[in-house]
Amino acid sequence: MNPQLLALLTAAAWGIGGYYEKKGLHLGGLSPQMGITIRTAVALVVLGFVSFPQWKTVPQAGPKALLMMVIGGGIVAGSVGMLCYYAAIKGAPLNMVMPIAFTSPFFGVLMGIIVGGEPLTWKTAIGALLTLAGIITLTI
Repeated sequence: MNPQLLALLTAAAWGIGGYYEKKGLHLGGLSPQMGITIRTAVALVVLGFVSFPQWKTVPQAGPKALLMMVIGGGIVAGSVGMLCYYAAIKGAPLNMVMPIAFTSPFFGVLMGIIVGGEPLTWKTAIGALLTLAGIITLTI
């Protein structure tokens, strides 16, 4: 499938999901920690089923790759990021939280350049600045 279409579907899923997550937290009087636990449990079941044919590739990945996945996906994004996100959507309007929470492209660009050695092009710099300008416009 086209990567740009997949990215658009990702954004739509996260935006729509954020709405339902916020409603669920408030309707149920749930803590952000419980909300993320429910989300993660459901995702584990669905993703475990969908990824079943690829399970055999995990041992082949090697310890360094698995450590990167655990640190980046499990701890930083999956735990710290999601706990902060859930606390934010529980305590503030979604139209303020979502734009700030999804400045992730800006941080991804910075990590790619600073840590990953990716080139800083004019296109990348302008896109990052436009992302920040859009977030500032939406949240002020």
